[in-house]
Amino acid sequence: MIYIIMGVSGCGKSTLGAFLSEKLGWPLHEGDDFHPPENIEKMARGEPLTDQDRLPWLLKVHEVIERERCSGTDALVVCSALKRLYRQILLHGSRALASPSSRAEDILPPTFPDVFFIFLHGDYDLLHQRMVARRGHYMKADLLRSQFDALEPPTDDENVLPMDIRRSIPDIAMEVERHVTSLKTSPVT
Repeated sequence: MIYIIMGVSGCGKSTLGAFLSEKLGWPLHEGDDFHPPENIEKMARGEPLTDQDRLPWLLKVHEVIERERCSGTDALVVCSALKRLYRQILLHGSRALASPSSRAEDILPPTFPDVFFIFLHGDYDLLHQRMVARRGHYMKADLLRSQFDALEPPTDDENVLPMDIRRSIPDIAMEVERHVTSLKTSPVT
């Protein structure tokens, strides 16, 4: 199983990922590690990324997800996955970039039975406070608005577990762990 921990910057994706990785003993793949230097420099300057900027990064994260799925390994992936198209690229790679005459979402399944999105969501003001308080991250708090503007919350057909960030990390992790256990005891078809 693959759990993709998603949401806007400052929602706690990396913190939850590290906590779950330790608790479950699963490998953690941090999406930020796959950004090309140009993307990091752009965000550090306070410039939001475009779809074009994100595409090579999303395709790299897709390769990681595909490798883990093919090996049959359970894994955690941290990635903002703000738009439905981005989530489709994470799942289907370049096949999600169908020609304009044939919409990818009409052809490709919205998810796989062994892939789940943990959507960490919360209030703009709370997230902005968190981002202002954190140190050592290249993502500037000023970019949060652009992430909220781009966000297309996942829908039920995308195997989503919505989690309110007002909950504690251990509490969210416990719910994810219960989800994992329920799937392990009733195999995915």
